[in-house]
Amino acid sequence: MAPEEETSKFCEAYPMKGGDGPNSYANNSTYQRGVVDAAKELLSKAIAEKLDIDILLSSNSFQIADLGCSVGPNTFFAVENIVEAAKFKFQSQGQDSQVPEFQVFFNDHTPNDFNMLFKSLPQNRRYFAVGVPGSFYGRIFPNASIHFVHSSYAIQWLSSVPKVVVDKTSPAWNKGRIHYLNSPEEVARAYEAQYAEDMECFLHARAQEIVYGGLMLLTIPGRPNGSSHSHSSINMSFQLLGSALMDLARKGGVSKEKVDSFNIPIYCMSPQELEAAVERNGSFSIESMENLPHVSVDDTVSKSQLLAAHMRAGMEGLVKQKFGEEILDELFDLYRKKLEKATFFFETGKTINFLCVLRRKGNGFEHAV
Repeated sequence: MAPEEETSKFCEAYPMKGGDGPNSYANNSTYQRGVVDAAKELLSKAIAEKLDIDILLSSNSFQIADLGCSVGPNTFFAVENIVEAAKFKFQSQGQDSQVPEFQVFFNDHTPNDFNMLFKSLPQNRRYFAVGVPGSFYGRIFPNASIHFVHSSYAIQWLSSVPKVVVDKTSPAWNKGRIHYLNSPEEVARAYEAQYAEDMECFLHARAQEIVYGGLMLLTIPGRPNGSSHSHSSINMSFQLLGSALMDLARKGGVSKEKVDSFNIPIYCMSPQELEAAVERNGSFSIESMENLPHVSVDDTVSKSQLLAAHMRAGMEGLVKQKFGEEILDELFDLYRKKLEKATFFFETGKTINFLCVLRRKGNGFEHAV
């Protein structure tokens, strides 16, 4: 199939706040950095136990892709962990002289601040760096060209907002809310359906790009198996942001019609849901799926201040596109104040970070461990 056919799935772009200013993602993603650190041990274990270096025999280099890389620095820490673990794997098998060269493909949407990414590339890196623009819900690499795919805190983003939730004639119209928490059941079902469709596209594309026996490691913010959407602290956080937007609308700061047509394209999945998607696809075996240890955050600032800064770094682009930049300071200050009062958010919210290791089936690698 031609590349243009493979990438025909329409996807909206949601880049993180670029640059290195006070509200940038680069300076407000310490929690995501904590997730990368928490995943390091499991990542190293997965490479030590699951990576078959025979898949590299026909290649002079080890091709690694980081999907949803954003602007750094977190992607560089993750990639360094992968390279370090892969080198150790070769050396532990007495293959010092066979350690390949490493090539890393940094992927994100085309509006991503790749200039910032490349400017901040580590000087002492042990790999060749390449930028690959495009949505990971379509094809972005040639057939059987990638040995290891990594993605952290990215596939919770949907390819687009479900169309029915912004359709006034639909029972899933999400009037007065920006996410599916405490919305009509039809809204949650629409998000679930969009997630299932997107994961089918994601796994189908990766199945063609990853070599037989290659690995894919996904780190995902989700909710525990069997828990309801209402218990997810991620979903609660978007409900509070929606409440802040509605407050602005009541004061005339933004139009209610714009709020009615604004929805956050993020879905908080459970490990079971991911497992079902992998089984439906059939091209990968699940080698392991584990919850990550608790991520500690910077305690020199209040939790509400930290969460508000992280929310702004991730959502500013979406909000600005819909409502303009003049509301940004007021909106996220309102959101921070709501967090300060929302003790239930910190006491009852259930969010897990889980890590899934997948192996591309085929050519003798069909077994699941």
